[in-house]
Amino acid sequence: MKEIVILGSTGSIGKQTLDVVRSHPDKFSVKGLACGSRIDVLLEQIIEFRPDAIYVEDEGNSEIVKDRLLEFSKKFASEGDRPANHFTDKKELDNLQIYHGEKGLTDIASLSCDVTVNALVGINGLKPTIAAINRGNDIALANKETLVAGGEIIMKLAAENRVEIFPIDSEHSAIYQCLEGRKKEDVSKLLLTGSGGPFREYSRDELKKVTKKEALKHPKWNMGEKITIDSATLMNKGLELIEAKWLFDIAYKNIEVLIHPQSIVHSMVEFIDGTVIAQMGLTDMRLPIAYALSAPGRYGNNYGKLDFFKEGSRLEFLKPDIDKFPCLYLAIEAIKTGGTAPAVLNGGNEELVSMFLSDKIKFFEIPEILDVIMNETDFVSDVTLENVLFADNEARKKARSIARQRT
Repeated sequence: MKEIVILGSTGSIGKQTLDVVRSHPDKFSVKGLACGSRIDVLLEQIIEFRPDAIYVEDEGNSEIVKDRLLEFSKKFASEGDRPANHFTDKKELDNLQIYHGEKGLTDIASLSCDVTVNALVGINGLKPTIAAINRGNDIALANKETLVAGGEIIMKLAAENRVEIFPIDSEHSAIYQCLEGRKKEDVSKLLLTGSGGPFREYSRDELKKVTKKEALKHPKWNMGEKITIDSATLMNKGLELIEAKWLFDIAYKNIEVLIHPQSIVHSMVEFIDGTVIAQMGLTDMRLPIAYALSAPGRYGNNYGKLDFFKEGSRLEFLKPDIDKFPCLYLAIEAIKTGGTAPAVLNGGNEELVSMFLSDKIKFFEIPEILDVIMNETDFVSDVTLENVLFADNEARKKARSIARQRT
């Protein structure tokens, strides 16, 4: 049985990870759960999965959490909508370790286990990933920013600690599976696919009128807000290209992005003899999550199967329009430049997406302001954790400053 710690357990990927665990109670046990502010969801998860440790963002909430656990436990027991492993006495909670704050997040990430699942959003996922690797835990990685901003640091640490990084992103999971048992020297190109987002067929004028509600409506995937906006700007594909460079140790020029509206082929690998191997499946994130947790084996599930006479009746592959969606171009330029350029790109984008979601800037301003940030920043070639975090912080400051000037 594999012990797992889930960082970001109350988010989209975290909840789907627990769904995989729920389907295979004989394969996994949950050692730790970490969340930000969605305490009610976390309480339900604690009652069901009985972790040894939890993380909540606000310090001083330990007793409040324990009191509310008892309340929730009694509620679920009376309603009968959860397994009957509820807490009946506060003394039962004395062994539950509760972590808080930035140090607490790295502490729970570094609990000894088989796999640490990083489903956090943003640059906050970088330090916990480092902590888990230093502990020797394998990583199931959904946090893009970890590799985008600190890929050089992470991959070196993973090699030194003999830690395996299993990608959760459907595209990287697909490539990982296509490469199994293959020789690196036989690989010619990685082909990253993407749906193209909700605005693939929009004109430039139409993109200037995009609303938050429209941008949050992805045509194929059910995801968190930040990644959904990144998908709409095509930044998601740019970040994935940078991730792929580090995950699979391949030059960025040998990674190509294809728009695939049907989202059936999750990515492909082209080999030197012209052969292309593709990984296909339903648009269900539980599939790459389950593979990240079970690799190199596989577990059965009831998630459904791909119907080639329905979903697979037509497969299209198109070239991305980087003139309409310049975020992809900015990402390519960032990895071409190297050093702290990807960290600046990531920090600026993360801040701009947050401002868009808070109605402080327009959708079309995300790439416009990010372009200014990238052109006005002096990048550092030495990629250390200190330099990466500094670059991230400076990019966020510039994003806020430029946005204020435009109002």
